[in-house]
Amino acid sequence: MAAANPAPSLLAELTCSVCLDYFKDPVSLDCGHNFCQACITQWWEGLRTNFRCPECRTTFSQRNVKPNRQLRNIVEASRTLTLESTKEPEVERVGLKRKRTFDVFCQEDQIPICMVCHLSGDHREHTVVPIEEAAKDYKDQIQSRLAILKKEREEILSFKFNGESKSRELLKQLETEKQKIVFEFQQLSQFLKEQKRLWLAQLEDLNKEIKKRRAEYVAKLSEEISSFSSLIREMEQKCQQPASEFLQDIKGTLNRCERKKFQNPVAFSSDLKWRIWESSQRNASLETIMKKFKDSLSSRQRLDEANVTLDPDTAHPGLTVSADRTSVRLGCTRQDLPNNPERFDTAPCVLGCEGFISGRHSWEVEMEGKGVCAVGVARESVSRKGGIQVNPEQGIWAVEGWGDQYWALTSPEQRICLSLSRAPPRIRVYLDYERGQVMFFDAGRRDPIFTFPPASFAGERIRPFFQAGVSVPVFGVLGTVRLTLSP
Repeated sequence: MAAANPAPSLLAELTCSVCLDYFKDPVSLDCGHNFCQACITQWWEGLRTNFRCPECRTTFSQRNVKPNRQLRNIVEASRTLTLESTKEPEVERVGLKRKRTFDVFCQEDQIPICMVCHLSGDHREHTVVPIEEAAKDYKDQIQSRLAILKKEREEILSFKFNGESKSRELLKQLETEKQKIVFEFQQLSQFLKEQKRLWLAQLEDLNKEIKKRRAEYVAKLSEEISSFSSLIREMEQKCQQPASEFLQDIKGTLNRCERKKFQNPVAFSSDLKWRIWESSQRNASLETIMKKFKDSLSSRQRLDEANVTLDPDTAHPGLTVSADRTSVRLGCTRQDLPNNPERFDTAPCVLGCEGFISGRHSWEVEMEGKGVCAVGVARESVSRKGGIQVNPEQGIWAVEGWGDQYWALTSPEQRICLSLSRAPPRIRVYLDYERGQVMFFDAGRRDPIFTFPPASFAGERIRPFFQAGVSVPVFGVLGTVRLTLSP
């Protein structure tokens, strides 16, 4: 029977329990255990007291190590011996020589550690799990959070895409409007240049005509002056002659003195005055046109004024529409009216008779009373039955007012309070169908009140909308609201 190979036992005695490799510069502790000098230094790193032995856990008050030269010599001598004595322990030697591997996961410190650290190090009292199990658990957590992150990223990408799409659409509309404005101003500029050329040419002709007639008039007067001057000199010389000579042909002399009275020729006839007046009228007309043009640029809401009337078939039973359909009043009693599909049955609302599918239109609304009311526009398909939500998502673009307070109803969750210097007695509603814009102005001052973001009406008919009031008790009296329409 072959003798047992002593190499494995020898290797175990010559191996550091910390690095699992041959001792390098071995040192001995007071408890008798040996370690590499670098290993024990690293093990005690950061400690100022309670220095523990990695193997027996003995605690020392001071860092006390002694070089073990004898062990170092034995290690050096044994390296060659163990390699030559056997080939079989080579696997074990390589295994002992390998660096530490992470076998378990410390749940307290949330880090992977080796078994030596768990059994003999600072993690001895900690809860550990196999490293593969810990990895699987954390992978599951990461995958769950990763799914949430991916979903959020998709939402953000969707927001980005929608925002970019809307911005591109708005920029496209803006570019179209810009090109239209540039073209219109070019046409206007060309028209004004042509008119300027024609009018200046006419004025130049008139200028030449006036100068010509002035020259003719001055020439004729100069001729008459010369004739009178000659006659005067002749008469003065005649009076200086002796009596006998003076009286000769005295009758002819008197006849020459009694020539016809000079008639002032017409220098500038009425046709010239008429032509000058006509030119001044054209200039005044141009000034009027330019003033109107400037007014239209600063107050576009004045364009395309619509003659809006109320549709009684849509009016809530609590509303009373006037005979001329230009005003509505919220009463205290409910009228007995047929519940037709077009009629609002819960909210005190009414629509205008007119509907728009193109163009720009505006109208004014005067509000009186103590209730809360709203004015604006609504889609033809707006809900008429049950509770009504006044916001663009429900197909209604309106501003709401109560006394001096006004709000823009932009969404179910948002009501924008409008900072107005005064409560406008009349509100002008402006609808630009092609641009999808609904704007509100103080009709008296022409100041803007609020403009909704552009919307897509998608070819649907848009009608004037009125909510005559959610009446509120004021000092014990039921408030009422009256809306009066004007173009």
